[in-house]
Amino acid sequence: MTATLQAPPKTRRVIFPFTAIVGQEEMKLALILNVIDPKIGGVMIMGDRGTGKSTTIRALADLLPEIEVVADDPFNSDPYDPDLMSDRVREQLEKQIPLQIVKKKVPMVDLPLGATEDRVCGTIDIEKALSEGVKAFEPGLLAKANRGILYVDEVNLLDDHLVDVLLDSAASGWNTVEREGISIRHPARFVLVGSGNPEEGELRPQLLDRFGMHAEIHTVKEPALRVQIVEQRSEFDSNPQKFCEKYQPEQEALQEKIINAQKLLPQVEIDYDLRIKISEVCSALDVDGLRGDIVTNRAAKALAAFEGRTTVTVDDIRRVITLALRHRLRKDPLESIESGYKVEKAFNRVFGLEVSEEN
Repeated sequence: MTATLQAPPKTRRVIFPFTAIVGQEEMKLALILNVIDPKIGGVMIMGDRGTGKSTTIRALADLLPEIEVVADDPFNSDPYDPDLMSDRVREQLEKQIPLQIVKKKVPMVDLPLGATEDRVCGTIDIEKALSEGVKAFEPGLLAKANRGILYVDEVNLLDDHLVDVLLDSAASGWNTVEREGISIRHPARFVLVGSGNPEEGELRPQLLDRFGMHAEIHTVKEPALRVQIVEQRSEFDSNPQKFCEKYQPEQEALQEKIINAQKLLPQVEIDYDLRIKISEVCSALDVDGLRGDIVTNRAAKALAAFEGRTTVTVDDIRRVITLALRHRLRKDPLESIESGYKVEKAFNRVFGLEVSEEN
């Protein structure tokens, strides 16, 4: 006779709270803005090893409010938005078959480095399709990531072709799988977050340009802050539950702020003069294409919404423009000036501001 093991009452893994993370403000801001407006186009986080990149991304996914999904649907279909639902769910709605709706945590999908295209996009069972006449589709990671966060660690080591597939899905919001004349598509709208260590190689410029924002993070230098981070980590490791409870009020307040920003976003306006100046900065920096202009506009609006305002200010633009443009500048191997500094300099010149002492 075999004894059955009883599952512990709380099986969900305890995640380090987002509001407890010390420093790395640039990375945290970029992630929050992408959650408020996923159309910003994702974040590329480049920085030293051991700077809390993975911890921060998992903490953000855990912080986000639950979403309503259609029960037993592999694509996390939104029961109310046709752009975020699978064809099967849309057919059910058209036939007026009632949908069973459940709430679940925002999905956070890790893309393993050795993943194949089939694992990412999903596969079509041709035999079943031919013998039974049905579209037998085995969903991949893009299906799981719909309406969530897709995280690629060491994105600079990932096959360029796969990065292309991810960026295409993130931009269009759909994934299409075609095989032997059979085509299946499903919604795949997610916040794409890539991280990497610049020592292990850069991403090709044309792929880098497709990421909405680029955050650079460095190891904290101040001894007092380093001690604070180490102490927090050991406090969390010794009693994760108690540590999380301590930060619960701050977590709830930030969650509320993000929800309110998502609702407020459609009402946020950006003055025509400011839009002209953003484009002037992009032009002065010789940025290729218009992605830089679009992302800066979107990010500034998301920041205004995050702070509960419906009008974008010059300061909003100042806080997001480096994140939106630094990776779009042409690289000169002989130049030692950091790209973020060049963006700031161009911004100050166009907007007629004194060079700030910050950064």
